[in-house]
Amino acid sequence: MTHTDARVPQTPQATPAGRRLPLLDVLRGVAILGTLMTNVWIFTGPGAEWGALESGMATGPVESTFGVLANGKFLSLLTILFGVGLAIQYDSAKRRGQPWPGRYRWRALFLFAEGTVHFVLVFAWDVLMGYAVTALLVAWLLTRSERAQRRVMWWAAGIHLTLMVLLTAAIAAAGDGTDDGTVSREVVDLYAHGSYLDQIAFRLENALALRMEPVLTFFLLLFLFLLGVRLFRAGAFGADEAGRRLRSRLLAWGIGLGLPLNAAAALAGPDLFLLARYGTAPLLALGYIGLVGAVVDRVRRPGPLMTGLTSVGRTALSGYVLQNALCVLISYGIGLGLAERLDGTGPWWVVALWATVCAVLMAGSTLWLRRFSTGPLESVQKWALRR
Repeated sequence: MTHTDARVPQTPQATPAGRRLPLLDVLRGVAILGTLMTNVWIFTGPGAEWGALESGMATGPVESTFGVLANGKFLSLLTILFGVGLAIQYDSAKRRGQPWPGRYRWRALFLFAEGTVHFVLVFAWDVLMGYAVTALLVAWLLTRSERAQRRVMWWAAGIHLTLMVLLTAAIAAAGDGTDDGTVSREVVDLYAHGSYLDQIAFRLENALALRMEPVLTFFLLLFLFLLGVRLFRAGAFGADEAGRRLRSRLLAWGIGLGLPLNAAAALAGPDLFLLARYGTAPLLALGYIGLVGAVVDRVRRPGPLMTGLTSVGRTALSGYVLQNALCVLISYGIGLGLAERLDGTGPWWVVALWATVCAVLMAGSTLWLRRFSTGPLESVQKWALRR
């Protein structure tokens, strides 16, 4: 037996085979729609994807509220849930006595290919490529002892926080007031009036800068993946009393400590952007797990909202790509061009855009699942991996 392709012995485990955990689907739906709470300001801002690098996020009261509640929080939640999904697949291989990572390597590589296509054709701030690389490492780590996994998890957290503090200090020290936060006219015109091929060429020419986020946050991704594995194994997503107790603690600590810390980081100004998005955000994400869990525990008969969130969660990959594609067609000049047409009219049309896209995704995924068992991109992935 090798360390990289271990045949996992069949042993009993806590989660019954083949049983879905309803809370996980709802959380995935919340995470997918929640990431759009941040990304929608990127699509609609001057210079779009590149503008977010040059000028940062918008800083009005509505935008700042969205930032405190969403910026980095739902991305962290999505990352934790990706780690949960990896643990579920590992347990599935364990039940069947199949080699691990085994065929999962191909799944991760296919996800990297999907992320590359998404980056080039749709959205420069893609997360799938970083997830795929991290998943390959974590899949191997799952063959090691739990002690080794804990050690890697906490070392990754320490390295990440140290890096964020050093970068934040460097940004604060370098701030001289000469940068007015404006976006170059050429980039603004590119997204407002440029062709689709011009935008693709721009992403490819600036791929290093546009792909810097997953590089800078690699240790955070590693920590959150392994944290998701630990939460799953501890039963944090189960419908039993133990799961509810764990979620109550996540709610108390995550919201009670995470919300004021995130608000303080946001109020401190743009110099603390890295600590706000990549430092305090994961704590609030844990609070969201507890908050959503508390709501789901009290729902006796799912209504349209709960059904819609569950459907988006079951078609998470398709929903993630589709919401970005819709925002491109609505905001950029290659589509309706509303980002330029409504520039200066205030933030409420952006909020309306986010709410509309969320409603479309919830209704569309619900209707899709009435006829098909998985989302369209999920089906393509399964078909390709079978071959």
